[in-house]
Amino acid sequence: MSNFLTEHLIHRDEDFMVIHKPAGILTVPGKTEDLQDCMINRLVKLEPKTLLIHRLDRDTSGILVFGLSRWGQKSISRQFQERQTDKTYQAIVAGHLDGQGTVDVPVIYDPSRPPLHIAEPSHNKPALTEWKAIEHFEIQGQPVTRVALTPITGRSHQLRVHMQFLGHPIVGDTLYAAPDQQDLMPRLCLHAERLSFHHPQTNERIEFICPVPF
Repeated sequence: MSNFLTEHLIHRDEDFMVIHKPAGILTVPGKTEDLQDCMINRLVKLEPKTLLIHRLDRDTSGILVFGLSRWGQKSISRQFQERQTDKTYQAIVAGHLDGQGTVDVPVIYDPSRPPLHIAEPSHNKPALTEWKAIEHFEIQGQPVTRVALTPITGRSHQLRVHMQFLGHPIVGDTLYAAPDQQDLMPRLCLHAERLSFHHPQTNERIEFICPVPF
């Protein structure tokens, strides 16, 4: 097994593998030649049976699942589509945020400012995020809050846009945070920490955890 797989593999069986995706790597290739280095291309070179199931943003780290059989891919993909998976992210957001709550505002692509998305209450596709404050501290003298985020839907950039909508952008977010909030950390402080779903063969509920690196 290569060093890359050894370093990032969380679980592997005949139907799927669970990988810790580092921040800064695309899940799938982009449209241009300089965006061909990505998780799926790296993994296919090492394990030709690798099949895409879901994605994480380039700057988001954490749990990413790939199929190793057609049945594994189909079964787990269907669970994502039918919202049968449970996902928890951790993030550090700017400012002091207390308690817990939900953000129930549609998120849509903004064609005038690619690749940005915006919160658009009048849109007809829902986007729902549950959030909970975990702890408060400071970075470079600025107040920040560690939060647990649970996306009930899976829109592109949903968590990043919803935190911006709340007035607490994710620290290090070069798309949605103010320059001073971006500069607090060298990366986007968003990490896919926990994922559970039913095993494709046994139907047993299984859970994977990837420790938060920030």
